[in-house]
Amino acid sequence: MKAIVEMPLAAAVLALALGGCNQRTAENVDDTSNATTQMLASIGNSALNAADTMKDALERTPTGQEFANRAARSDAFEIAAAKLAGVDAAARKVKAFAREMVAAHARSTAAIKAAAARATPVITPDPTLTDDQMEKLADLGRLKGAAFDRAYMTGQIDAHERARSLIEDYARHGEVASLKEAAGTIAPIVKKHLAHAKALRDELPPATAPGA
Repeated sequence: MKAIVEMPLAAAVLALALGGCNQRTAENVDDTSNATTQMLASIGNSALNAADTMKDALERTPTGQEFANRAARSDAFEIAAAKLAGVDAAARKVKAFAREMVAAHARSTAAIKAAAARATPVITPDPTLTDDQMEKLADLGRLKGAAFDRAYMTGQIDAHERARSLIEDYARHGEVASLKEAAGTIAPIVKKHLAHAKALRDELPPATAPGA
């Protein structure tokens, strides 16, 4: 009879011991999990900080020479693309937009050149197109009619968004006073062209699938 009483008692003691062990194990797992979470958060924060640092480096305000070169290349690209549109576009409004771009970017080129000439030392803009710009013009030159219209206007949105970012940044943070002033004058014009390009692209008929 005594043995029978002792067996349940021993079982109860064992259960309590196991329960305590399980609790300590759970606590250890929780501690490990929390430590792992904290470590991953730390790694994530470090990665984000590194990405922000890289972004800042990539998006730094260009020097006066760099800005003049980029603005000159942008104008040269816009004029070249607009001249293609004068020949290959189908929509009357697209052709009219292209004529406006030729005139507007010729004025922009003149303004940047004049501002660069007033810099000390004098800055000479380099309008040589990049390989990427040359490739875009080549791709555009292979299109005709409605396909050209949509590709041209889509490209105009991208080009003017890039130009706006460049111009607005230099107007705020530029180091050469004359170029900074010119950028401030040009910025609202670029913004207006971007809005016009978006509206005109939205008016175009949807692209037709090949073979349709």
